[in-house]
This record gives sequence, C-alpha cells and structure tokens, in this order.
Amino acid sequence: MSSSVILPDPACPLYNHSLTAIEAWLTQQGCRQQSDRPECWSLVRQDWQAELELDIDCCVVRYERPGQEPVTRVFKYSLSRTDLEAVIFAGP
Repeated sequence: MSSSVILPDPACPLYNHSLTAIEAWLTQQGCRQQSDRPECWSLVRQDWQAELELDIDCCVVRYERPGQEPVTRVFKYSLSRTDLEAVIFAGP
C-alpha cells in the first residue's frame, strides 16, 4: 500500500472513505493487516492488544488485556475518523 494515499478530512464519516484510505489510516495507526483474513487488522500496544474487523457497516474491535476478560466494541462507520481514533485507539 502506498503511503501517498490522501485521507479525507478527519471530520468526515468513515463511510465516506475509500477502502484504500481506511487501510492507509489503519496502517498509520500501527495496525497490521492479517494475511489470512484481509478484513481483520491487529494492533499491539504496551498494555493491551486488539483485533479490528471491518464489517459491512461497522468496525468490530475485540480488546484483550492480560489477566482480564476480552472486551468487544462495535463502532459504526457513520462516526468521523477523528471520533473513531479517539475511541478505538484509547484502548479498552
């Protein structure tokens, strides 16, 4: 994927982003696409990790933290990229 992808305005809902733009955005956030499931992305942070699944109308995020039960959250693509960054990448 080229790093020259131009992302829409951060206030723009994610459903107005092309798939290429969403993939570039996830890559910029440190996510890695899973080769066996291209709709799924992995994210590893110091205290937690997550799997993001790009579904038809939402992003399903499953957070895992050592010693705790996994937490699953669903975020609609109608949210702006700014809002999604704030909630998804803040962690569980």
